[in-house]
Amino acid sequence: MFRLLKISSVNYSRLKTLESYVQNSVRSRLCSHCNALHVHTQFSYRFVHTNAVDKPPTGAKNIKAHVVVKKKRVRRTNAEMLAAGGFSSNQIKKEALNKGAHLATKNSPASLKKPKSKLTASQTNLEALHEIPDDPDLLLEHDLQYTNSGLETGSESSLLGPESEKKMSRRVLSEELKKQQEALIEQQEIARRTETVTKNLLCYLDVCVSCGFMNKGFSVLMHYTSKQNKHHKIGKLTNVALYNTLIHGYAAMGNIRQVSELMDIMKYSDVTPNAASFAGCFECAGRVGKTFQSEIQLKEWSRQMSKNNISMQSLFSSIKLLREQKEMILKACLIIDPRFEPQIPDVKYDYECSLIKNLNPFELANTKRVEQVMDAAELREKATKQLKLEKAGSVTVRSVEISSQPPEATNFYRAKLTDLQSKWKEVLEKSFFRNLQALKHVHYNNSKGMTVYPFLKVLNPDEYVNIMFKEVRKLAEGSETFSPSMHLLFKSVGEQVLSRYQVHTKLKTGVVENTEKVYNKYCEWFADNESAQVSNTRIKWQQLLAEHEDGSSVHVVDKTWSQPILIDIGKFLYNIIMQDILLDVHLLNESSKQGQEIPAFYSCFRFSGKIIREEIKPHPVLAKLFRLAALETLEFPTSLVPMVSPPLPWTSIQHGGHLITSTELVRLPHQAVTQWERMEASPVHQLYPSFDALNQLGSIPWKINEPMLDLVTEVFVSGGSAELDIPQSPPVDGGTSDPLPSGQAKEEKMDTFKQRLALRRHRAEQYSMWCDTLYRLSLANHYRKEVFWLPHNMDFRGRVYPCPPHLSHLGNDMARSILCFAKGEPLGKKGLDWLKIHVINLTGLKKRDAVADRLRYANDIMSDILDSADNPLNGRRWWVKSDEPWQTLAGCKEIANAIRSPNPEEYVCYMPIHQDGSCNGLQHYAALGRDAAGALSVNLAPAETPQDVYSCVVTLVENCRARDAANGLKIAQVLDGFIKRKVIKQTVMTTVYGVTRFGARLQIAKQLKDIDGFPKDLVFQASQYLVAKTFESLGEMFTSTKEIQDWLTDSARMISHIRGKKVEWVTPLGLPVVQPYIRDNVTTIVNPKATNLKYIQPKQAMDSHGRPNVMKQKNAFPPNFIHSLDSSHMMLTSLHCEQKGISFVSVHDCFWTHPSTVDAMNLICRQQFVALHSQPILEDLSKSLLKNFSYDDIGWALPEDNEKLNSLLRSVPSKGEFDLSKRQ
Repeated sequence: MFRLLKISSVNYSRLKTLESYVQNSVRSRLCSHCNALHVHTQFSYRFVHTNAVDKPPTGAKNIKAHVVVKKKRVRRTNAEMLAAGGFSSNQIKKEALNKGAHLATKNSPASLKKPKSKLTASQTNLEALHEIPDDPDLLLEHDLQYTNSGLETGSESSLLGPESEKKMSRRVLSEELKKQQEALIEQQEIARRTETVTKNLLCYLDVCVSCGFMNKGFSVLMHYTSKQNKHHKIGKLTNVALYNTLIHGYAAMGNIRQVSELMDIMKYSDVTPNAASFAGCFECAGRVGKTFQSEIQLKEWSRQMSKNNISMQSLFSSIKLLREQKEMILKACLIIDPRFEPQIPDVKYDYECSLIKNLNPFELANTKRVEQVMDAAELREKATKQLKLEKAGSVTVRSVEISSQPPEATNFYRAKLTDLQSKWKEVLEKSFFRNLQALKHVHYNNSKGMTVYPFLKVLNPDEYVNIMFKEVRKLAEGSETFSPSMHLLFKSVGEQVLSRYQVHTKLKTGVVENTEKVYNKYCEWFADNESAQVSNTRIKWQQLLAEHEDGSSVHVVDKTWSQPILIDIGKFLYNIIMQDILLDVHLLNESSKQGQEIPAFYSCFRFSGKIIREEIKPHPVLAKLFRLAALETLEFPTSLVPMVSPPLPWTSIQHGGHLITSTELVRLPHQAVTQWERMEASPVHQLYPSFDALNQLGSIPWKINEPMLDLVTEVFVSGGSAELDIPQSPPVDGGTSDPLPSGQAKEEKMDTFKQRLALRRHRAEQYSMWCDTLYRLSLANHYRKEVFWLPHNMDFRGRVYPCPPHLSHLGNDMARSILCFAKGEPLGKKGLDWLKIHVINLTGLKKRDAVADRLRYANDIMSDILDSADNPLNGRRWWVKSDEPWQTLAGCKEIANAIRSPNPEEYVCYMPIHQDGSCNGLQHYAALGRDAAGALSVNLAPAETPQDVYSCVVTLVENCRARDAANGLKIAQVLDGFIKRKVIKQTVMTTVYGVTRFGARLQIAKQLKDIDGFPKDLVFQASQYLVAKTFESLGEMFTSTKEIQDWLTDSARMISHIRGKKVEWVTPLGLPVVQPYIRDNVTTIVNPKATNLKYIQPKQAMDSHGRPNVMKQKNAFPPNFIHSLDSSHMMLTSLHCEQKGISFVSVHDCFWTHPSTVDAMNLICRQQFVALHSQPILEDLSKSLLKNFSYDDIGWALPEDNEKLNSLLRSVPSKGEFDLSKRQ
């Protein structure tokens, strides 16, 4: 089969010109069969065959020519043809017709039809046509550059010189590429819509099954998968999970007829069933029992399973099933094969990462995690308490706030508020029922569309009312100047409903009961100090699951809902709050007897940058009532507070953290699905290092430092202290300003307005910080007698964070001072010295002094340290001058207790000691580039005294300033005496993380503004000058850092711009990382007619189909890559400390441990840093980028860009001569 492209006669000399051009510019060869010139064009696997007859007689004006395009090829999609550099047959036809050619599609010349249009005399010669034989000599390389998109005929300017032909070819190529790009973007948009509809439909079908709306779910699925759904502009829904959801729903009912019908529909829809599909079928047959119909169906399903290479064993090994489901499936399997026995698959426990292969978990030493803290019985009680809290969903704590009003006034306002809340609760119940009934009518009368009705039936009505009731208080106590957008509020309420639904589902299916059984055994092992060698929490949990008959019923994947669904649920509930919660505006006026009810909340629009967003604000009367009432209790979701028992170990990307409350392993925006896909595709043992590091950090028990808590609380309730960074109490009236005085000039009014605006912002910031401190101190007071744990998760780069946001060690100075280890360790020989050094480190006074000098200084000022411990508020207050005053005071108290003990070496210390990195980002850059000078400045190389990179930069900048001042530069003269370490510290620290000159100027300007005596009118000019000098100094100190940064930045720019893909890599410990930055998408509504709140509308694309944001991708790659290395080093240190039985906690690059184990931890830290950077990190990154993003064929971009990208990804930056082994 061949497709013949006919070309009109052309001038003989011009044909020779073309032939010469082809020989010089296009790869070609002579045909051995016809002695004709065969030219390869950009059309992938197509060959242009030109054949000129012998030179015609003198005077002949025309020749005969033909072009044969080979048709024998594999059909591809437009996207595949574009990636291969070719175009579809329709595009070739269109291009040929546009240039005056006629395309004949028959097999032989005799069958060629004449064109419908009348041809000129010069277009009638169609002789000597023949086919190209299938000869290997005719097959040319398909990766040649595109040079000729077609032969232009019928025009005097059709065959020009080579340069003109090149320009024409590039123009044609650009036009074709543009069309292809537009087509591909349209395909991506359709794929995006399809994915969004699929996710929404999956959620909808799940809740339909949960609520028993099986027929409704079936009809909606048929609607979206039928041909009648063209108006949605979506692709074919082929996700097998859509059908599996209904299959398992009908299987639970024993409806074998409906299950069989769904399997038939899948067959006719070209949807291939998987193991989960057949598991549902077998479950249904097991429930029906051995009947004639079930046996026939089982035999048919068994044949289909064999055809799809699915065994009965895989029904048990590859799917998470409940115990009851397993029993039913086994019952069906025994009908087919009475001798069948399911085999439990072996679980792989060991690491495969080369960096930690030496850690055999079975040979770890006993860590005695809760020795002297609690016994097994106490821990079981704690486990029961934690499970009860998670079932309830919230924790109520007593507030530490003390009202400044007389008790009688406070009680009066509390009584008013209590009456109002009782009334609101009744209103919310009635309104919810009324609105739900209206939505129910729409749900049952609309047989095709998805509504939020099933999502509002998965819980009891009281739970929805309680969620709305809590939202009312949250809104009333919000900040005056800031409120979350309505979008975030809606989503937050939807997430609360989802969280309760997940817990209810686990209670309903018996998962909670099974979890409690296995977890109690885990607690016994956790508290048993004499337990055997296995001390890795992940391995122990995996073994318990394998031993327990209900173990598989514990790790059931939590149901999730898409963001459009969460938002629509929130809209429904917030609509009730906004319309039905009313307030008497004269409520606080005791003398008023006339009531006037108005909505308690109103919406307003506020600028957020260039975007106007809608916010919800409380009525001022309501906000004032809540402030005057000063409620005695605060309520927090269980997921936001510490756990009173050890967290579940992470064993997969879905399971870990809280016992039954869902905990996310990776903190990602909802649209960032690519990284989840990469992690799901990775073998689970590849992620073991990350899991075990999170488990180790979460296994450390904590307690409250009660003396410090009492002291901080005393300062807080007495009005706060700006000197000690404790926020002051907000005014009861909200800080209302007096009206502007009359008679002011326009400029004076503007100045007064700006001053009041600044004051208002300051008050709002103070109120926000006051609320944060109130929550932290109230929670700390609630847990003052408790031992608690902090479950951990991580961001997409691998940096770890404790899940509770309010009470954790990842906080400010005050937050860290009130926490200490629950398990103490004797100080030993050097523990007291490290306590003293730690206190001096916190003051920031001796950063460039040797450790011995810091210890000597601590002994010299011991009287001040003891005075601070004994009289913190009324003594000499030496601790107040510290950079970290509250932690310094906590250290002073611990030193005093140790010194005054009978034997300081036996004193049991609970206080953690910090070892902070020296500008950790620059350390990684210096190690990557083997930069000797840079390594010395960030303490990678041994030196007599510790180096301070910030002070080094200050010295270089000051030298430049002095030279410029001597040369008469005014701004350099003004800066004399003002260039301090603090001024440039943030800029130096963030330079490694990609801060721009604009951002750096703002950082320095902020520091200059805070310096008394510096002229404020010169802040802008001075900050510009210092930014330039700081960047120049860093370039001098770190020669390789800039080169590596530029390589990372350029690579990310070309990957995202030319390849149109997101940058991704794998950390040295095996964690896949994908940068989630994509362009903002316009809201897309699947059904334009469905504009009210009753219909679920997809609104945002998943990053799998979004175009990358080039600017964010390139700017974020260097810092994100360094952060991933930093997290890998922390995890390595964590795992090796756990092996040695060392308590280890981290705040990113700041490592904490007991005073007695500081030396051991420091050694491990250095060893693992060297081990990490002994790997070919940049070389491995280059190979990974080449594998994922390099060009093997011609794509969107022009060929020179392709080669430029490939060359860039191969060009690993050169390294210096620094010997990293000196680090050890």
